[in-house]
Parts: sequence; structure tokens; C-alpha cells
Amino acid sequence: MPDLTARQAQILAFIQDHTAAEGLPPTLQQIADAFGFRQACAAHKHVRRLEQAGHLQVRPNEARGIRLATTRATRSPNRSDDRLTLAVLGRVAAGSPIGADAHIERELQIDRALFSTAPDYLLRVQGDSMREEGILDGDLVAVKRANEARDGQIVIARIDEEITIKRLQRTAHGIRLLPRNPDYAPIEVPPGSDFAIEGLYCGLVRPD
Repeated sequence: MPDLTARQAQILAFIQDHTAAEGLPPTLQQIADAFGFRQACAAHKHVRRLEQAGHLQVRPNEARGIRLATTRATRSPNRSDDRLTLAVLGRVAAGSPIGADAHIERELQIDRALFSTAPDYLLRVQGDSMREEGILDGDLVAVKRANEARDGQIVIARIDEEITIKRLQRTAHGIRLLPRNPDYAPIEVPPGSDFAIEGLYCGLVRPD
């Protein structure tokens, strides 16, 4: 990356790794903590330079508004456009789980550059238990189909035919699904329950 300083290249690599591992970009504070900056504004300066160099896209006024830019060099040569057609499947709870009898509400064409990992479908969020991750009531969360997830990832999970979006926590005693709103309690997955990972969160679309 000849157009970047060594520190900028390190920060870009950190953003790429965090996005790949967690399914969402880091906050400015997480970047600052990772690189020993005293304030998030120092991280913001580096992020702005990366944006100016064309490596990132930054959405203003979003806690996790950093997006990896899609360049011609990173696009698949078999794709002639930069759009994804994604079905909106029912609703997913960000409070307590709701019914999993999802149906296709409609289809949307979405810019590929919004996601570092291409999602398979969208689910509409109901509730605000994930608001500290920037996931709000009415948002469309992008989901990559998967039946496994690492500890700490945000997942779409099924419990006894109910669907919810939470952060996964694996403990010595079992599995917990953690909200990101202090008004909600963690969901303890009971032993013997019909539990499965349905997918990984990889971004969101906020309707106008």
C-alpha cells in the first residue's frame, strides 16, 4: 500500500480484521484503544486519511459508520455491477424473540460496498435491545447464512422456533445471548432446547 504510512496501513488492516471477525466495523474508540491513542479524535484523523485515499467510506453520525471501500481491484471479474439483490424476510427481534415464520416481504437492490462480507438476505429488526451496536428498531439487518459462530460475534439465533439477534457468549455452563442495551437481560439458552445459529450479522440498511 504505497499511498499509506505504516501506521495507516496497520489501522486499515485492523479495520479489515475486525470487520471479518465480528461482522461489523470497529468504533473510533476501539481503534484508539487498539493503538494506544489517548482520544478517539486521533483515530478519527487516521480514518479520514484512509477515506481520502479511497480505502474507506465513512457514514457521518453513526457509531459504526466505517465501511471498507470496494475498489475495482477487489471486485469479482465475473460481476458486471456493484448491486446485490436481497430478499427482506419477515422480522427479527432485538428485544425478545418473535416467530420464525418469516416470509419474503420484498426485494431490495443494495450497494455491495456497504458490506465486507456479502449477505444472503435481510431481516427487519423489531425492538431496541441492540441499540448500543447501532442496530435500531425498524432497521434491516444483513445476514450471512451460517450455522457456526465464534464467541462474541453478533448472530441471528433460533430458540425453539423463535428468532432473535444478539451477541453470542459461550461459557463453561452453556450459551448466552447478550443484548446491547442495559434495559434487557441476557437470554440463557436452556439445556436441551432447540437452539441453532441461523446466520451472522454483517451490516445493516436503515430505511429512509
